[in-house]
Amino acid sequence: MADSEVGVADVASGSYKGMSSDNIKGLVMALSSSFFIGASFIVKKKGLKKAGASGVRAGVGGYSYLYEPLWWVGMITMIVGEIANFAAYAFAPAILVTPLGALSIIISAILARIILREKLHIFGVLGCALCVVGSITIVLHAPQEREIESVKEVWDLATEPAFLFYATLVIGVALVLIFQYIPQYGQTHIMFYIGVCSLVGSLSVMCVKALGIALKLTMSGTNQLIYPQTWAFALVLISCVLTQMNYLNKALDTFNTAVVSPIYYVMFTSLTILASVIMFKDWDRQNPTQIVTEMCGFVTILSGTFLLHKTKDMVDGPTTTAVRLSKHADEENGFGEEGIPLRRQETLRTP
Repeated sequence: MADSEVGVADVASGSYKGMSSDNIKGLVMALSSSFFIGASFIVKKKGLKKAGASGVRAGVGGYSYLYEPLWWVGMITMIVGEIANFAAYAFAPAILVTPLGALSIIISAILARIILREKLHIFGVLGCALCVVGSITIVLHAPQEREIESVKEVWDLATEPAFLFYATLVIGVALVLIFQYIPQYGQTHIMFYIGVCSLVGSLSVMCVKALGIALKLTMSGTNQLIYPQTWAFALVLISCVLTQMNYLNKALDTFNTAVVSPIYYVMFTSLTILASVIMFKDWDRQNPTQIVTEMCGFVTILSGTFLLHKTKDMVDGPTTTAVRLSKHADEENGFGEEGIPLRRQETLRTP
């Protein structure tokens, strides 16, 4: 706490010397993470399309993509990005690393335009920009992380009534979506697939933070691997990640990448911040101005999401009339170019 107060005082007095070497390392790792993760969406999407052409698509319950090398290249790329992101938190504060995750959306959208020939309406672009700005606003005004000296402290935070209630609610809602709504509406409404990924993802990040603290303390000489809490967090993390990957694959295979990426980022970031606020009691260390600013950022995110929904079936064309296109009506199958549906539309053949 004293160090952070000194840092604030240094900045206020104008004696701030710039980024430390550790912060620069963290920045480079975070930028690398964004590139790898953004590219992984595209590579995995190509693998899913290739696998779906010769087997049962992931969007309807198939797992033929597991035999597709291109999908595994995308998966490995994503893992590399996540490792770089994990390492970034070891060198730089979360307030620096987390906002850079928004860059993966931009990278994914650009590559989707170049490689997958996917279209995004101009207002969809504006919606993406609002989502990114809102998410960055929330993260930039987030409080500093609390000092933790043992994984047992994290376990105590995770087993307090407030977070237990949140975790129970998340698991309950995810199960309802998986067994009640996804079988009926998963192919036509993107929010069900992304909802499961984001809800479960908020829990996985809390486990990642717990394991990160445990590994950092272990490498500094205080072995945390002897505690059962460390392995409990690892087990929960594996379960959450497997669930995320399964439903993220379904979302990527069913809907346009340029829409999946920003919506997933917005929901995942918002729920992760909420989980962190509940578990680590972040708002207890903030003043009302900071909290209001974060809420304004959240409203900005909602505005961006609204624009994405309103333009989900629209593409820019030579005429002024919006054209509705199917997700799978692509050039490879002799149909028109891809649209950006959040609901699947009937295929329209171009004359």
